[in-house]
Amino acid sequence: MVTLDLRQVASPAVRDLLHLVNHPDFDRAQQQIERLGGCTEPVRLTGQTTTVDTTTGEVLRSYTSSDEPTGSLLTACGNRRASRCPACSRLYAADTYHLIRAGLSGGKTVPDTVRTHPRVFVTLTPPSFGPVHNRPTTPGGGIRPCRCRKLHEPTDALVGTPLTPATYDYAGAVLFNAHAGALWARFTTYLRRELAARLGMTQKAAHAVLRVSFAKVAEYQQRGLVHFHAVIRLDGTSQPPPPYATAAVLTNAVRAAAARVRVTVESDAVGERELSWGEQLDVREIAAFGTDAEFTDQAVAAYVAKYATKSADASGTLDRSLFCRPCQGRGATLLPHGTPLPCTACDGTGQARPLPRLAVARHVRQMIRTCWELGRLPEFAELKLWKWAHMLGFRGHFSTKSRAYSTTLGALRAARRAWRTEQARSHAGLPEPDPDTTLVVGHWTYLGSGYSPGAALLAAAVWHRRELERRFIAEGGC
Repeated sequence: MVTLDLRQVASPAVRDLLHLVNHPDFDRAQQQIERLGGCTEPVRLTGQTTTVDTTTGEVLRSYTSSDEPTGSLLTACGNRRASRCPACSRLYAADTYHLIRAGLSGGKTVPDTVRTHPRVFVTLTPPSFGPVHNRPTTPGGGIRPCRCRKLHEPTDALVGTPLTPATYDYAGAVLFNAHAGALWARFTTYLRRELAARLGMTQKAAHAVLRVSFAKVAEYQQRGLVHFHAVIRLDGTSQPPPPYATAAVLTNAVRAAAARVRVTVESDAVGERELSWGEQLDVREIAAFGTDAEFTDQAVAAYVAKYATKSADASGTLDRSLFCRPCQGRGATLLPHGTPLPCTACDGTGQARPLPRLAVARHVRQMIRTCWELGRLPEFAELKLWKWAHMLGFRGHFSTKSRAYSTTLGALRAARRAWRTEQARSHAGLPEPDPDTTLVVGHWTYLGSGYSPGAALLAAAVWHRRELERRFIAEGGC
């Protein structure tokens, strides 16, 4: 290895990159980074793995991370948020697409007959907590002036913010986000009851012949409130659904169930609140693939997958938690005899960063502040709103599904992992292992996350190149 004099190189990242390129085993380091596909926050592991033939005791293959140029093995972070890792979020979106598509068209252990089942695409929205700046449309699709008498551009920072912040119901907005999961759970319960009522059956009889399967994703509106997009499908318990279970029956049941859902919240500080879905409910039948309809299997799957990688930062908030890690947001730690000791890391606030210093809009900051204030009340302690302040109170998963809807993300990842393992074995020229006589023993330890500054430049170049290749193919390149 040639000794480099890099004193004239001002950038630490460039200096680190030149040291990495000058490493005698740079090709292996570059191969690891290339294999991650541009992951921005890889997990660094140290350890070893050994493959042993249990009948003879022969070591068939061994690997240790100490042989790597950097002394560690890099694995993808797997983060679904596009704001945190574009590469891994794209893979997550692709998996979500195939999961949703399989539940609509069949495949991946789902029978093809599901494409003939009644299926609808539902959007459940939050209610109003006060007038906000918006871009209302005319029946012809044109844009009308907002209530403030201005025509807002789509990128206008005012869109989604209250017209009069002093009277906006911030407590109600945060509590709606915090109970959105409970509202969905009650909706699915009422949906089954409404289906039974519309079919003239008891709930027990309906359960014996009908099953409701669904997959949903959460999306943030510009005003910082969560709404749900869901694919809902009617199945039979052991065969296709009966002919009287039609898409029209399902549509009517969805509308009735959404109107019935109520969650009551009681508090001395904010009074009694009755949370429900908003008036804007959209229910559309999903057409089969190959038709000219707008909502086909493929279109719905692509639509749902797009929102599966978004998070609260799409509404202008943050993608990282705000509570202080040393004190877990409590503002103090307890001594052995139970005496509270103010946390020095956050000066007793429980916040990793002071709220006034957050680089967010005023409306978002007030939503976050409301989460902290309500989270300190005993009646809302179990909601842990301080923990989910960066999510504006929403505590649920961004994508969920019923057990029978389709395959699972875990199954898709396992299939991809098995395929990569087989490719690596074939490339190395190793014999196919016998699962009955082959034992794999490994020990791995978490070392950290992220790249060195120079490796981060290489990873960014990998992502940029792959994005250009992807766009080239999408635009009709060969």
